[in-house]
Amino acid sequence: MHIIDTTLRDGEQAPGVVFSLEEKLKIAALLDEAGVKELEIGTPAISLADEEDIRIINDQRFRFNATCWARACTNDLQAAARTGVSRINISFPVSAIHLASIGKDRNWMLGTLSTIVKQAQNMFGFVAVGAQDASRCQTDLLDDFVFAAEMLKVNRIRLADTVGIMNPMSVQKLFERYQHCLDGTELEFHAHNDLGMATANTIAALSAGANAVSVTVNGLGERAGNAALEEVVAAMAFSLSESSGINLKSCIQLCEFVEMASGRRNSESKPISGEKVYSHESGIHCNSLLKDPMSYHAFDPQLIGQKSQFIIGKHSGLAVLKNTLKEMGIHLNNKQSQLFIEAVKKLSARKKSGLNRNELKQLYNNLFCCSN
Repeated sequence: MHIIDTTLRDGEQAPGVVFSLEEKLKIAALLDEAGVKELEIGTPAISLADEEDIRIINDQRFRFNATCWARACTNDLQAAARTGVSRINISFPVSAIHLASIGKDRNWMLGTLSTIVKQAQNMFGFVAVGAQDASRCQTDLLDDFVFAAEMLKVNRIRLADTVGIMNPMSVQKLFERYQHCLDGTELEFHAHNDLGMATANTIAALSAGANAVSVTVNGLGERAGNAALEEVVAAMAFSLSESSGINLKSCIQLCEFVEMASGRRNSESKPISGEKVYSHESGIHCNSLLKDPMSYHAFDPQLIGQKSQFIIGKHSGLAVLKNTLKEMGIHLNNKQSQLFIEAVKKLSARKKSGLNRNELKQLYNNLFCCSN
């Protein structure tokens, strides 16, 4: 199970996102440190500046395999070759709607596939081809593309859910269709998140036999984005019980840096990396968590350098309140505790938020110290 990160390519295609060279190098370094084995580091044909950035990233001799993305044309191959990378992923429109949008048809697709792949194989050591919009492609047309690519002995075929319309069941069927039919050619899945299923679809692809999946940090990408690296790595570990070889603790730092560099803020409740995904307020939940940290977690947050946090507010119970006050050096008897929890609930409801420790201290002073 092989994870490919495409933050520097598909992630930067998110509208309004531009990474400086320094930011690209930092992202690449953090991904390398986290243990990601392959990066799609850009599209050289975008501009001479992008071509130069890719050459510089490739010249750093990171441990990961560096791959360029290209359209199915000679000029794109030549631009990629000038960067010095040894691996290329060539994208082909395969669905009727995508072919029609560029005025092409099945014959052009298959003819160009043969011509361009043979050119690429003379220029690069590893050649992958991408079936763009595979999820909306007629089955017989996708069969033609996949088996023609295999006959050309490409190293990998990417099946892309370009507009994010698949679900885990349809992904499973797609990979079950091809996984036993190809001899030595890897299959990759590339998910988009338009319907909120990119991570689930990516895990379904791995479960159904995909050799590789492509992801981005924070799910950064066009429209609703891509499958998120940190979510896929965590799901592999805690749902599939499979190792990705990627350090989840390192992923948190990655998420924070990409969030800053992209200018795209993550939701506080975003899985894995959100600021409040390990926070709890419900009295029932907190009472159980005090006894067993795993009672309301899918995995121990400490495994990724995080920890449970208790929010004191409208929904809090006495157990977590007493525990929090004890940590603050405040001890209340039962009558005082009941009075205090009622005051906490009222203040929290009025503020429409939880209370921090300074506010708890002030409330304590107002209730018990000033009345003496």
